[in-house]
Amino acid sequence: MRLSLVPQERRFYALFKKQGELVNESLEQLRNGLLEGQTRHPRLRELEHECDDVTHEIYNLINQTFVTPFEREDIYSLASSLDEVVDLAEEVSDKIDLYRVKEITPSARRMGEVLAKAGKELEQAVADLEGFKNLTPHRLAIHSLENEGDRITREALAQLFTDGASPSDLVKWKDLYDLLETTMDQCEHVANVLEATSIKNA
Repeated sequence: MRLSLVPQERRFYALFKKQGELVNESLEQLRNGLLEGQTRHPRLRELEHECDDVTHEIYNLINQTFVTPFEREDIYSLASSLDEVVDLAEEVSDKIDLYRVKEITPSARRMGEVLAKAGKELEQAVADLEGFKNLTPHRLAIHSLENEGDRITREALAQLFTDGASPSDLVKWKDLYDLLETTMDQCEHVANVLEATSIKNA
């Protein structure tokens, strides 16, 4: 059995910090791919695997730790919620490739920008997880970004019909916009999990 000089409690915070960094990079990479019109982004697949590894390490650490820094179910919930953000970002890239999208719409680029801002907020919130201090400003910022994402999605869907898109493009972009919005919703879900956990452990 390998011994670690790092206290178990500190390892949880280090692993969550790593997850936050992977979430931020994933959303930055997604934003960059949308801005540059990339139809496939190999780095997102790598980030998805890296985040899976960190998430599994957190799960294993829960089983190895007698006293966790906060409730086990909250640790599971936070780890899985962060991992899901990265999964969704990678899924967006996969779908763009699957649908053979030739040109990224301005609305999708705007959503990429909003998601990248949310990723930065999540990274900072998770980095400040220990002590559960200063989480509220990040939650409020992400809530505002989620509202902005909703507006972009509504406008984008209306534009699809206004511009007389082909049935094929309607199906493709409806799915992609929904997936981008789901990714933003998941960012807000993480922020809410952080807030709820901080209240329970205050």
